[in-house]
Amino acid sequence: MAKIRTQLSKKKLGQAPGSIIYTGEKSDQKLFIEAFDYTKDKCIARELLNVEECFNFEEGSITWININGLNHVEAIGKIGDHYELHPLVLEDIVNIRQRPKIDEYEDYLFVVLKMLYYDANEKIVSEQVSFILGKEYVLTFQESDGDVFNEVRERIKQGKGRVRSQNADYLLYVLIDAVVDHYFSVIEILGDKIEDFETEIFSGNATDDVSRDIQDLKREILRVRRAIFPLREVINRIEKNDSQLIEKKTLTYYRDIYDHLIQVSENIDIYREMIWSLMDMYMTTISNKMNEVMKVLTIMASIFIPLTFIAGIYGMNFEYIPELSYKYSYFILWGVLILIFISMIVYFKRKKWL
Repeated sequence: MAKIRTQLSKKKLGQAPGSIIYTGEKSDQKLFIEAFDYTKDKCIARELLNVEECFNFEEGSITWININGLNHVEAIGKIGDHYELHPLVLEDIVNIRQRPKIDEYEDYLFVVLKMLYYDANEKIVSEQVSFILGKEYVLTFQESDGDVFNEVRERIKQGKGRVRSQNADYLLYVLIDAVVDHYFSVIEILGDKIEDFETEIFSGNATDDVSRDIQDLKREILRVRRAIFPLREVINRIEKNDSQLIEKKTLTYYRDIYDHLIQVSENIDIYREMIWSLMDMYMTTISNKMNEVMKVLTIMASIFIPLTFIAGIYGMNFEYIPELSYKYSYFILWGVLILIFISMIVYFKRKKWL
């Protein structure tokens, strides 16, 4: 995997600025384009068969065009030419290793963020989503199929909520809000994982792989943190910019997103501290188990030291040991050994060492 990432990073070396070069791994992804063209009274939702159909929408309605398949750089280039997107914007769209950011242009805003979700194998997936906000349109670019916008699609189709009666800036808010709301689902799963680890470690049922699992969970949290923290700056800039593309009445909704991001960020910080505590707790548990083992071994050694001493005395090869000639010496010696053994057990129990 590291070799693949190195190869992908080398794609852009030596290329001119604005070169549209896809840096992802899903080179066999089919191009899928869907469009929602709506007003307050009607909505047309359909799949577009080719790129040219993206250019046929009339003024007076709000249009959302969603493009899946960043590996189709030629098609993305045609869309960029029609909507007069800057070459650097097109370069950033197909470069999936962008940090969440916002760039302001004269006729549109360019926003990049990370969409997070868990796949079927319970592995966290971070997918880059790029947004272009124009006067009456929003373009979204995704690397592959599958996203968190299904509820938005249904609201547009069925005319639920305010989205059909608002402008394109509100549509951008709704889409970003869907991504941020899904962050809560992700951190909820992270919280459940941490609680499971705590229960496992406290109950003493931790497996040998638990330290590796904790490290994997720590990497997941860091990945989520890298996706969420820069987005706060993006939303903050949207609130403070004076672009005519975003109405003042819509800024209130963006402030709500910012509040949600603060809440998510605080939870992430808490989980980071809990992860470090889990590792310390696990190491402490291992240390306690080792101490218990050493305690048992020490007690056993303490019991057998006097017994071995006595047995060693009578095992010496001297010619004259008076007790050896006595008829009951053997039985007396066993009685003494058993008495010492029982006495030491009682002593250890009274000291609560056993």
